[in-house]
Amino acid sequence: MRILVVEDDDRVAAALAERLRRHGAIVIRVARGVDAIAHFAPGSAQLPTDIVLLDLGLPDLDGLAVCRAIRRRSNVPIIAVTARTEERDRIAGLRIGADDYVVKPYSTAELLARIEAVLRRSHSALSAPVTPADSPTAGPHQRLALAPLDINLTSREVRRDNITIPLTRKEFGVLVELVLASGEIVTREQILDKVWGATLFGSTRTLDVHVATLRAKLGDPPLIGTLRGVGYRLLVDARSNGT
Repeated sequence: MRILVVEDDDRVAAALAERLRRHGAIVIRVARGVDAIAHFAPGSAQLPTDIVLLDLGLPDLDGLAVCRAIRRRSNVPIIAVTARTEERDRIAGLRIGADDYVVKPYSTAELLARIEAVLRRSHSALSAPVTPADSPTAGPHQRLALAPLDINLTSREVRRDNITIPLTRKEFGVLVELVLASGEIVTREQILDKVWGATLFGSTRTLDVHVATLRAKLGDPPLIGTLRGVGYRLLVDARSNGT
């Protein structure tokens, strides 16, 4: 496993890298946000990275801006590692594309568990079946067409009216759970368990934030309905556009 550690404090970075290497990880460390962004630049000679541990308190750029820039270039899992404890900071990080948020100080066991959980969800999302095998929309590339959306689980790409919609990993996960339910209500608890799993912390309002941004990105008319206090459902038939 290759981990990119974005941390400006040499002492903290060295200790973290040593702990990760003891557990078999290959660690690449950068101290500046611009270097982290460059790591994912088109045409970069860097080897593929499995996950990013991103400190939000960097000397050159705000960590949230770095997270946003990386997410525009890559679907690599990102865990924000920071001393910021305010709920608004956590929600902001998740909203712009972080997959999890770890507050300093943390234990090595907790960090490793979160890394494993994020990677497990990432891998399962890529391999999860979209529709039953006898559905006309199922195919070897895990593609699902449901007017007006075209969703490819293999590439994690969502298109509407032939235009790509950039989704964060969590937004994509929420959409997949709604699609798999084929118009049935998916409870808040089911979505949180499937998409956030054991890494969820604090208020469950983060789900509301992700659904709100997902609605905005998917466009009008709204495709996600709400049963207040219970959950959400997709307002289109998952089999309405077999291709």
